[in-house]
Amino acid sequence: MKRIILALAITILVSGFISAREITGTVRDDSGNVLPGVTVQVQNTNRGTVTDIQGFYKIEVQPEDKFLVFSFIGMETEKVKIGSKDKIDVELKSSMMELEDCVVVAYGAQPRTKIRGVSFMKSAVMSPTPNWNTENYSTIHENGFKDAKANPLSTFSIDVDNASYSNVRRYINQGELPPVDAVRIEEMINYFHYDYPEPAGETPFSVTTELGACPWNEDHYLMHVGLKGKSIDKSELPPSNLVFLIDVSGSMNAYNKLPLLKRAFTMLVNELRPEDRVAIVVYAGAAGKVLNSTPGDEKQEILDALEQLNAGGSTAGGEGLKLAYKIASNHFIEGGNNRIILATDGDFNVGVSSTSEMERLVEKERESGIFMSVLGFGTGNIKDDKMEVIADKGNGNYSYIDNIQEARKVFISEFGGTLFTIAKDVKFQLEFNPKQVKSYRLVGYENRLLNDEDFNDDTKDAGEMGAGHTVTALYEIIPAGSNSATPSVNPLKYQESKTVSGKYNNELLTIKLRYKEPDGGKSKLLEQAISNKIEKNTSNDFRFSAAVASFGMLLRNSEFKGNTSIDSIVKLAKNAKGEDDNGYRSEFIQLVKTVDDLHLVAEK
Repeated sequence: MKRIILALAITILVSGFISAREITGTVRDDSGNVLPGVTVQVQNTNRGTVTDIQGFYKIEVQPEDKFLVFSFIGMETEKVKIGSKDKIDVELKSSMMELEDCVVVAYGAQPRTKIRGVSFMKSAVMSPTPNWNTENYSTIHENGFKDAKANPLSTFSIDVDNASYSNVRRYINQGELPPVDAVRIEEMINYFHYDYPEPAGETPFSVTTELGACPWNEDHYLMHVGLKGKSIDKSELPPSNLVFLIDVSGSMNAYNKLPLLKRAFTMLVNELRPEDRVAIVVYAGAAGKVLNSTPGDEKQEILDALEQLNAGGSTAGGEGLKLAYKIASNHFIEGGNNRIILATDGDFNVGVSSTSEMERLVEKERESGIFMSVLGFGTGNIKDDKMEVIADKGNGNYSYIDNIQEARKVFISEFGGTLFTIAKDVKFQLEFNPKQVKSYRLVGYENRLLNDEDFNDDTKDAGEMGAGHTVTALYEIIPAGSNSATPSVNPLKYQESKTVSGKYNNELLTIKLRYKEPDGGKSKLLEQAISNKIEKNTSNDFRFSAAVASFGMLLRNSEFKGNTSIDSIVKLAKNAKGEDDNGYRSEFIQLVKTVDDLHLVAEK
């Protein structure tokens, strides 16, 4: 009897070890083309993967698993029975839904439906919401109105980051309102492309201005200022010396973290040229090099190194940074693009971990000409405050990648702007004419404000401008003579009051810009006066940026939101959508509608 029991126990134990099996396959569209970035998920679980650049996937299943779910934006979701097959090839059919009826959710798009007043997506592949949350965001205190007589100057650094928008989108697509401090309005505005003219001459960017009525307060003006960085053909970009610094700690063990990260970097690798180089450094319980600096035409070697990465251990982020800088320095390219790309969910908890220590390390190393870009991934663990600081101090940009389409936007559509800096330490300073302006308010940029004296100080760090990037800033202006209540100060005792007259009398303000060449140490100055002339027929860019700003204020429940409403935002955005080739503006409209449903729940 004992022998029988022992045999049964051994049988059960052995079967337990061999129960899991691996399924592979290729996903194609109905024209036979392979589909990279398709989400493949075991139904009713959070286990999943995404297809590689060849449309290939590999996933482990258990005996109790019944179906695999395949989804991709613009395609109909396919549910396939697992059965006994070890290879499952799938063909996805194009969806007939209009883009405005789609919402990008994790790695796919699904139609919108309402259940008990809440907007949900009919998808089994929504980003999993963990039952814990350690996300961190820096506190934002919104800019208020400034009296133009007492404070005629407004000075700030540009910001080309757009992580806030895709992070906000992630929250909304999960059926939640984002934390207030996750909403950085300038990053939401700058997520979108605006049709500004290409710069002329030697100046690396053009300056566009527009003055119109403020949509959320008809008694106020809205000033729209846009910069457009010089576009550079990929073939003419300088060679790159890149180091991928990849977090493979245990917290990255989720399908919307490391697997998505691999697919994102695969896109970048396929954009590299023979003169470019890539090394890969990983960090978990310890930091290590998994790929020596390798020429960009040896793509398979780079992709193989990426594919072999697995998550596990704690997070030695500081040691990883030091090693990455050492490798970047050893392969430094004079006149080239020397850059570390840090990809993480933001969790640094071993070694050099405090924000101040990281900041000092990155500030020190940027002086050598090695810049830092940061990519955030995943849910529940984002250290947004820390990642923004690292990118800011490292003369780079910060993006949050919530789906494969966002990866394509960062690494394909905006390749030059993501990797190649055309101007650094770019600063704005606006001087308002008190004869025309009673008070003004900068919309957003709260963590980019500078002292007025910093404008002429070339030792003060500011934002970087990438090739082809656009930067947009909005000012809400209360005109002189308005009855709107504004902050005021007592008359100044030691200052003489001066009245603007003569040729400057009708000027509303003057815009000044300072910037440095990417390897320069002395700034150059641009200056442009703006007349007090209201445009009755404003551009699509003016109105759409205003719609995005309105949405940000609504999400923050800003005291400055005026008469903003869901309906007014949707109407403004729809009328300003324009051509919208990539569908980003249509997606924005859908997000606004989804938040309408979320507000209904909150009100109950």
